[in-house]
Amino acid sequence: MMPPRGAAGSCRRRRLAPLNEDNGRFLLLAALIAAYLSAGATVFSALESPSEAAAQLRWNRTLHNFSRIFNISLPELRAFLRSYEAAMAAGIRVDALRPRWDFPGAFYFVGTVVSTIGFGMTTPATVAGKVFLIVYGLFGCAGTILFFNLFLERIISLLAFIMKACHERQLRRSGLLPPNFRRGPAMSGVGSLVGWKPSVYHVMLILGIFAITLSCCASAMYTAVEGWNYVDSLYYCFVTFSTIGFGDLVSSQNAAYQNQGLYRFGNFIFILMGVCCIYSLFNVISIVIKQVLNWVLKKFECRCCPKCHKSSARLGRRNAITPGARLRRHNISMDADGQYDSDTEGRRLSGEMISMRELTASNKVSLAILQKQLSETANGYPRNVCINTRQNGFSAGVGALAIMNNRLAETSDSRQSRYLQYPDTG
Repeated sequence: MMPPRGAAGSCRRRRLAPLNEDNGRFLLLAALIAAYLSAGATVFSALESPSEAAAQLRWNRTLHNFSRIFNISLPELRAFLRSYEAAMAAGIRVDALRPRWDFPGAFYFVGTVVSTIGFGMTTPATVAGKVFLIVYGLFGCAGTILFFNLFLERIISLLAFIMKACHERQLRRSGLLPPNFRRGPAMSGVGSLVGWKPSVYHVMLILGIFAITLSCCASAMYTAVEGWNYVDSLYYCFVTFSTIGFGDLVSSQNAAYQNQGLYRFGNFIFILMGVCCIYSLFNVISIVIKQVLNWVLKKFECRCCPKCHKSSARLGRRNAITPGARLRRHNISMDADGQYDSDTEGRRLSGEMISMRELTASNKVSLAILQKQLSETANGYPRNVCINTRQNGFSAGVGALAIMNNRLAETSDSRQSRYLQYPDTG
């Protein structure tokens, strides 16, 4: 029995357009971000608006009292205050502070520029300085983002190596691995280690613990040296490490400190490690957010025609015209994010006829994949073969997403690779 043409056609159109899934994920994320911004604005407005109104009232009262006591008109007093604000924008403060544009101060400034922190306590005042900042920041920010991505790649690889070693030790203790097991070609025969990758949740937990520990240690240093309370120090750490950089609290700005050289070095190390760690943590969290988006899209997928989905799965089991048919059956039953990248596969699952050219091309692709997989397995180093570039919703991508693609269990296509090595016989 063939499924109804209209239902099968609508379902097929959904699966034949992987870009529509990407657009749906993008629009869903945009809507969630808009709702998140609205909720955040509501909360901060409720928390901070009364304090702002009270501060404005106190300032107006102080201004009028000062004008009356010292017999200064309000326009003259406001003009004086505007001059003071201009001096503050140039880096002048009432209390003695370190010079802003000596070499250490300028080095601190360019560090906040290329890291995109941008505290705002120091800004160029000359036209030449502003023009140079545009060119300097263009290349500096790009290079720093590249550095962060390379750091992310190495920290993910390091965590994967450590977690895999712990996994092997656990398997050895449970008796699933021989005591004299060593990494190498023999690993291909151990099903529990083939294609093993760490879970994104474990990586997120480790990075989160490290970020909290680093922030607590840095906050203890800032509390002791800068004289801030501990909550303000934690707040400064998050604002700085996440490169938000409000500028209301800025470290290492006093004219002199006890053990000044040691403090400035420690401040530099904490900021560098904190920014790299929080950048990595944000990108790992983005994987979890993308999983949630994929889950939501999965719930909406083919909800209007469940009979069509069952009919497609049944046809997939009977279809044996290509060696890849079994793999497609596995993708339908096990991988909810699987997409069909060609009109040929959509027609094959809907029961329509395919041309001899399509049949030959499909056979060639499937045979090439199987030959490569068998060759790599015979050589003792099976590698993951990406059969469907959109099978898990994480393939491809740019930047940090491309770096984490296929490095974590939730972004890996190793499940399909293992299925090619050990297919079921049912």
